[in-house]
Amino acid sequence: MMIFRLFLLAILFMANNVNATGSFVGKVSYIADGDTLWVQPGGGGLARKLRIHGIDAPEICQMGGEASRAVLAQRALHRRVEVMVRGHDVYGRGLARIRLDGNDLGAQMVRAGQAWSHRWRRNPGPYAAEEALARKSRRGLFAVGQPELPRDFRKRHGTCHAVRR
Repeated sequence: MMIFRLFLLAILFMANNVNATGSFVGKVSYIADGDTLWVQPGGGGLARKLRIHGIDAPEICQMGGEASRAVLAQRALHRRVEVMVRGHDVYGRGLARIRLDGNDLGAQMVRAGQAWSHRWRRNPGPYAAEEALARKSRRGLFAVGQPELPRDFRKRHGTCHAVRR
């Protein structure tokens, strides 16, 4: 009986996530931080919370966090974007490649020095060249000193929600 219940739960979960991956066009309706935004699908339905795949922007309460959000808002808020959802993160956000006017929004954010190329173990991430250029040009986060990676910030301070308490 327990296996049957788990099977039913799995079917319900999959039915609710039929549109969980794939491509769509929509309008950016909200910017949470430098790598998280909501996109309202052009075909209707609820706005989808998305994380830009391949980048890691500073936490909103971290130095540079507000500036990163402002740059993303200036570039994308209320603009039409093309979205390709590739999966989901541990927070339930869709991990998406996002194109704005035909250009990769993640690459733009890293090139502007507003985010890091998302590293995984020894892999420098998909935007390593853009990050190297931003560092060399001392743009955004890299203008002064050595900025703290968001994952290191979270290890030391927890999430911004925890910091605000």
